[in-house]
Amino acid sequence: MQRARRRFTITGLYSLTGRPDRPTGPPRAPLHNLVLASSSPSPYRKALLGKLGLDFECASPNVDEQPQPGESAEHLATRLAVAKASALQAQFSRHWVIGSDQTAAGPDGVPINKPGDYETARDQLRRCNGRAITFYTGLALLDTGTRRLDQLCESFVVHFRTLSDQDIHHYLETEQPYDCAGSFKMEGLGIGLFSRLEGRDPNTLIGLPLIALNALLRARGLDVLSEAYRNSRRDSSN
Repeated sequence: MQRARRRFTITGLYSLTGRPDRPTGPPRAPLHNLVLASSSPSPYRKALLGKLGLDFECASPNVDEQPQPGESAEHLATRLAVAKASALQAQFSRHWVIGSDQTAAGPDGVPINKPGDYETARDQLRRCNGRAITFYTGLALLDTGTRRLDQLCESFVVHFRTLSDQDIHHYLETEQPYDCAGSFKMEGLGIGLFSRLEGRDPNTLIGLPLIALNALLRARGLDVLSEAYRNSRRDSSN
C-alpha cells in the first residue's frame, strides 16, 4: 500500500503527522524584526506598541531634538520621527524600525514642552484653562534593508474645561505628570481635565498612533492580527 505523501506549506497547514492543522490565516509576509526607536526613558510608547501583540525590541537613538528656527510643531514631530528611525539604520540591518515623536502647540501657537516640575506644569495648565491645544505625533517606519521609508503626522485636539487653581493643584499633586507634554496623562486622572477630545486615535495623544502604524504594517504585508494570534499561541504553549 502506497503511503500518503506529506504536504507542507509556509503557513503550516499540514503538521509532521500528515494531518491538517487548523488554518492560521493568510500566508505571512517575510519576517522582519521590529525595533522601536525611543530616546525617552518613559514607558508609554513601549506599552502602546506592546498592545499589538508583536515581538519587538527597543533601542535609543542619539538624536538632537532641538527645533529649527521657525519650524512648525507638525514639521518638528515628523522630522524627529524620521531622524530617530534613521539613526538606528547602521545598528540594525534587515529590520523595520519605528520612530515616533510628539510636539504640542498651545492656544497661542507657542510650543508646549514637558514641564519637569510643579511650577511649570501649573503655569501650563493655567494657560490652557478653558481652551484647546493641538498635539502632533510623527510616525516613521523604516526598512533598513531596502531603505523604504513611510512617514506621517497625526493630530489630536484636547479641549480643557474651566479649571480652578484648586483643580489644577489637586491634579498635579495626585498624578505628578511632569514628564508629559501638556502636564497631563490622558490615560489616567488627566481625563478629568477635559471637556472633549478630537481625533481618530486616542493612542496618538499618549505618543504612538497605533491605527496609522497598523495600516503601515499591513500595507507592507504584515497582518498584525494574524501575527498576534501566532505569538499568543506560541506563548501559551511554552
